[in-house]
Formats: sequence, structure tokens, C-alpha cells
Amino acid sequence: MTEEIINTKKLTTETSKFDFKVLTEMSHISIKAEPIISVGNFHIPNSLLLSILVLIGFFGFAFYYNKIANSKNKNKFYYFVNFILKSIYSFFESALKENTKVFFPLIGGFFFFIILNNWAGLLPGVGSLLIKVVEHGKVEYFPIFRGNNADLNTTLAIALISVLFVQYAGIKYLGFKNYIKKFINFSNPINFFVGILETISEISKIISFSFRLFGNIFAGEVLLAVMAFLIPVLVSFPFLLLEVFVGFVQALVFSMLSAVFISGAIVKHH
Repeated sequence: MTEEIINTKKLTTETSKFDFKVLTEMSHISIKAEPIISVGNFHIPNSLLLSILVLIGFFGFAFYYNKIANSKNKNKFYYFVNFILKSIYSFFESALKENTKVFFPLIGGFFFFIILNNWAGLLPGVGSLLIKVVEHGKVEYFPIFRGNNADLNTTLAIALISVLFVQYAGIKYLGFKNYIKKFINFSNPINFFVGILETISEISKIISFSFRLFGNIFAGEVLLAVMAFLIPVLVSFPFLLLEVFVGFVQALVFSMLSAVFISGAIVKHH
């Protein structure tokens, strides 16, 4: 009898350890996007998969808006979208002034790409629908979809596009010789060291852009996962609303900073 009690206690202890291990694995959050589909040596991660679906939906939305805009009978959908576009255009006009029309396609593209991907990462099923994947001979369970801006590769890519376009705009408006003086100027020692600081500043923009957006969105993803794991769904609902707001703010900050940097690059320096 005593031996049976001892064996039962041993079994209960082992079961508790096993359950704890399972719960630990369930709450594991990966900082990198997981590959879901492989085509030869090309791997499509879950973050890119969600982004593709978002872009397909956005293009469908844009074609429908264009169809309504070219028709004689405008509906409420057209006027609502028009109101949003005009509001965003006016907001960026404060930074770009008369050049808003030229740069709005890029700046607006940044805004809509970021905000739609941020909000898509909050949809039901994103991060919770799992798929069985064999990686390096080991069976893993990865989310089918993941927020694209929670992947550093995405934020780094759009940061590079933004910063490189700033340099392109500066060269186009000021000329290569005048613009390069901002970074390389041997007229006096002060201008020389200021040029070095400007070069470091341009490089740091890439790091700042990419890690700010990635950090905020990934932190939100972790927060929602932890809250959903620890407390009921209704209690975590306020955190979901908070992430909706954070997603909007991050899209606005990234696109507005791009507009400000472009505006500063195309202005002649004295």
C-alpha cells in the first residue's frame, strides 16, 4: 500500500512537470518569422503570407474605389474614402507644402501599408491558427499568419526605401554637387565634422525607423499573447483597442517622419 502511494506521488509529480513543459511551449513567442511555404530555396514566412493577403485586399479595395470614382453615381463609400484621403493629404501638406502632390503617393503608400498590416495582425486567427511544419527533422507548430511589421525584415526594408528615397529627392532637387556638400565639405573644419555627423545621422535613421516600428508592433503582439494566455478574452479586450491605436500612431509617425526628412532634404542649406 505504501509502495502504491509512493508510485502515485511519483506519477503525479512527473505529470505536473510534463504539463508545465507543455504550457511553457504553448506560451513560447518567436522573435523571427517562421517559414510556412517553401518553393525550392525560397521560403515564404507567415508574416509575408499575411502581407500578401493584405495587399490583395487593398488592391481590390482600390480598384473598387476607382470604379466608383469614374461612375456618375457616387455612393457613401466613395465620399467616406475621399474624406479619409483628403484628411491624410492635408496632414502631410503641413510638412511638404507645395510638394505634397509629388511625394504623396510614396508617403501615403507608407501610411496605408503600415496601418493595414498593423491592424491585420490583430484579426482573429492571426497568431492562433497553427500548422505542423517539419524543420531540420524536428516537428514544430507555427502560426499560419503573423503581423508583417512584427518581422524586422519588413521594417528594415521600408526603412531603407524611405532613407534612400530621401537621398534621391535631395539629389534631384538640389543637384548631386550641392547635395553632397551636406556630407562632404572641406571648406572649414567645422563643416567637415558637421558632414560626418550628418552621415551618421542618415545611417541612424534606418536603425531608428526599423527598430521603432518593429519594437512597438512586436511588443504589442507579445502583450496580447500573454494577456490572452493569462486572463479571459473579455479582460484582454482593452489591450486590443490599445494596439489598434498604437498601430495607427506608428503608421502616422513613420510616414510623417519620412515627409519631414524629404522636406529637409530638398531645401537649400545656407
